[in-house]
Amino acid sequence: MAARHDGGTRGWLGRAMIGLVRGYQLVLSPLLGPRCRYWPSCSHYAMEAIRVHGPGRGGWLALRRILRCHPGCAGGIDPVPGGPSEALCRDDPELDEHFRCRARPGRTD
Repeated sequence: MAARHDGGTRGWLGRAMIGLVRGYQLVLSPLLGPRCRYWPSCSHYAMEAIRVHGPGRGGWLALRRILRCHPGCAGGIDPVPGGPSEALCRDDPELDEHFRCRARPGRTD
């Protein structure tokens, strides 16, 4: 099934979930400071996932992402499947198909 990105949130539940995430971004996140080990941040990932996949699957994707984001995790680039962040990563010539930085010629790190 193709992902749907219509800018909507598929009903009141999606809007409520987006509202909770937005409240976190405005109230708690500034107090905690940057903590997410991924791009996009977990809160942005959650909002995008809910917008693209609806509250059910989008909420599940967001929960899985939040559970992966902890001090023992390496983090990195983890776009929403089928979302605008994935399209942005696919268009980036410096990233491979797994969204890792490509090795540059002549570089030995």
